[in-house]
Amino acid sequence: MDKLKQAGLFGNGLVNVNGSLVNRYNGCLALLGVSASKLATFSIDANGWSPEIAEEKGNNFYLNIGEANANAIIVSPQQEGKPVFMPYHSFDRNLMDAVFAAYRNEINDITKDSAVVVQLDQNIDAYYESFDLLNYNKIAISFLLLDDLQTKQKEQNELIKLFNSGNNFINREIHQKLLDSANKYGDLRNRKLQLTDLSLDISSFYTRAFGGVFVLQDFIKPILIFESKESFNQAIKNTTYDVLLFHLEHEELLTRLKTDIITEVNYSKAAKTERYERIKKHLFSTYLKATEHPIRDILNSRLLFKKYLNDLPVEAQKQIMCVEIYNQKKIVERDLVPENVIEPIYIKALQEPHSSLQVENQQIIWKLLTKILPADPVHLYWYDKEKFYKQFDLWDDSYKDWAIDCILEELKTETK
Repeated sequence: MDKLKQAGLFGNGLVNVNGSLVNRYNGCLALLGVSASKLATFSIDANGWSPEIAEEKGNNFYLNIGEANANAIIVSPQQEGKPVFMPYHSFDRNLMDAVFAAYRNEINDITKDSAVVVQLDQNIDAYYESFDLLNYNKIAISFLLLDDLQTKQKEQNELIKLFNSGNNFINREIHQKLLDSANKYGDLRNRKLQLTDLSLDISSFYTRAFGGVFVLQDFIKPILIFESKESFNQAIKNTTYDVLLFHLEHEELLTRLKTDIITEVNYSKAAKTERYERIKKHLFSTYLKATEHPIRDILNSRLLFKKYLNDLPVEAQKQIMCVEIYNQKKIVERDLVPENVIEPIYIKALQEPHSSLQVENQQIIWKLLTKILPADPVHLYWYDKEKFYKQFDLWDDSYKDWAIDCILEELKTETK
């Protein structure tokens, strides 16, 4: 992971928590029924999730109350706009963006001396079967303040109103109650502490529940796509729901996505993209054994690429270059079938979300396609970071350098 940290691709954007913020964070954990952390300092993301506390507890989802209801913790306004490193749902980052957009000033005020627990509730106490995910269409976002400051503010205001009525300004008992409240909580009169519940509509999404499920609800018919074979096998026993069920490895899945105008592929257009070049080089790298040059240099140099390509058996060369071969033949053979020339790895890897989809749905489909075949290191980093980090540890050091170069180059392009 050192290479990723040095490149700013691991842990970058986390907010450091120490001093009094640690006590407030632990106070929020207590509200969730979670034991306090023993760490004196740690870092958190936009959701308040900490990689150090997750490691300490041996649980990446220590902020969740079961699979159906997730929570977040805000102890600093610096969490706004930060990444969400361990999202349970694909919309977690959007929810936190909505919270900060709605209550930026209030959060700035509250976190001066308190903290906020954000509860994400879709009015389902627990998931009992995967079809419960179809009811996940509206999220209610509610808030708990540490020390219940909203209530204390209301009590203070009522005491002040009582103090100012009649001759109560000489009432020592009321005077003492005001002093006790002010000494403990400060002057709350003009504080912005009221956070009204938010409600957000949810349509298609990905969740880690049931071993990972894509819920596609904006199309011809609802589709559930499972990562877990066990969960899929359990789901197909239920014939009550009019919904399509697939496992991620089903060959007919891509056909269905194309039929429902969810995905598309244009091999001529795809061959001109950087994404195609990365996929081709990734495939090529799997053939490189005991090379005289570092893999990074081979993949970055056109001359070295050709040299090592020509050292491979002809069949391997055809597999790697099959998209170019297809596009050349297609010029004279109009009826040429892609599957007769193009390797299955490219057939899957070059699929992309249909251009007619809304941006939110395109992101979900990119994530789905990346999980179906993670052949592009950049998309793997963008859409499945957990798997990227696991794969990264297994890669050749020089391939790691090449993958980092690709990601940094794409990030640079994205910010232009």
